[in-house]
Amino acid sequence: MTISTVAPADPTVGGRHGWRIIAALAVTSTVGYGSLYYAYAVLLGPMTTSLGASTTAVTGALTASVLAGALMAIPVGRWLDRHGGRALMTVGSIIATALLIAWSQVRTTPQLYAVMIGIGITGAMVLYEPAFAVIVSWFTPDRRPTALLAVTVVAGFASTIFMPLTGLLVAQLGWRGALLALAAVHGIVTVPLHVLTIRKPPHVRTPGTGARPDHARRRAAARAAMRDRRFWILAAALTAHGAATSTIGVHLVGYLISRGHPATFAAAAAGLLGVLSVTGRLVLTGARRRLPVTTIVATVVAIQGAAALAMPLLAGSRPGAVITVTGFGLGFGIASLATPAILTDRYGTTAYATVAGRLAAPVTTARAVAPVAAAALLHRGGYQSLPAALAVACLLAAGGMLAAGRTAARGTATAGAERSGDVPGGGRSNQRRR
Repeated sequence: MTISTVAPADPTVGGRHGWRIIAALAVTSTVGYGSLYYAYAVLLGPMTTSLGASTTAVTGALTASVLAGALMAIPVGRWLDRHGGRALMTVGSIIATALLIAWSQVRTTPQLYAVMIGIGITGAMVLYEPAFAVIVSWFTPDRRPTALLAVTVVAGFASTIFMPLTGLLVAQLGWRGALLALAAVHGIVTVPLHVLTIRKPPHVRTPGTGARPDHARRRAAARAAMRDRRFWILAAALTAHGAATSTIGVHLVGYLISRGHPATFAAAAAGLLGVLSVTGRLVLTGARRRLPVTTIVATVVAIQGAAALAMPLLAGSRPGAVITVTGFGLGFGIASLATPAILTDRYGTTAYATVAGRLAAPVTTARAVAPVAAAALLHRGGYQSLPAALAVACLLAAGGMLAAGRTAARGTATAGAERSGDVPGGGRSNQRRR
């Protein structure tokens, strides 16, 4: 049986250019998330007033944007496996910049929805999913966690940077002027970095032939993953976790206010989530040297569930609120870093972007829909029901993650991955190391 190997410029470190790519993606992901996503929360109030629409209607545009991104995840994944990220991310950055300009000119709610759907589509072309696919193609398993961590740690501060920046711009320029300024930043930073830095992934070669894996091999690798029941268990776990984290991100401030805290304290406590998401990623990267990734993630997610259960008892006081937010925040960004590690360990890299896109579609959909469903739940039962719903979702996710981490019965997935040129198992591919 012929086994193909991934051959980066330097198999030990991904090559010097590999690390330039990491630096570029760290910057572009930060600017992308900051201007295309996090700025929306700051612009929500001024837009609602200017458009003469309800808060619910304007918030729905962001939900439509996230859903559009979820639908794009699968075709984007296929494209990345076939062509790499340079053209896709460059074109996506250009279109996203144009859409930010168009956003500044909307006069009606339907126009806002149209622009935000476009931003959701381009977001799928320029944010974490394509960035991770580029990283996976450049770095060997021993260096890949560090590369992924570097991007997610920097981008984890996107909200910390861009929400205050957007607020300052709105105060000085109005919300339309603020968007024009963000468009300028986005275009000037992301387009040159994507076009000049991103390169085609290192060729996947069959020893002695130099041939790239053909489409049939990629399809076989993707089908093998789809036939593995652990993939669907993992998808269910990440979907439940995504629903919980997106819900707390939207409704935490309101919950803390309902417990008697002033809005300023509630906002400051919610702001801890971004910083703590970086902490959780650091914990994952350090602990994975000794424990399976799925075990670490299950433990952290279980802590989130415990924190949610403790909210009714502790969150009424400021120290208690900080404790529960800290417990939940540790797992706030852990899935984004754990997912590439789990997928490459189990299914290899030949069809990574395709498999990741199929996984991202339901997870992103849940992240878009869950806050809306939670709002309906809150309308009926008030905030008292929120912690219990979060705890159930987190505990289901933790159990699913443990189930997905079982190593017995690799069967179909391993055989399919071997046929496609990647051997799953603990992050060790069939790559020769220098």
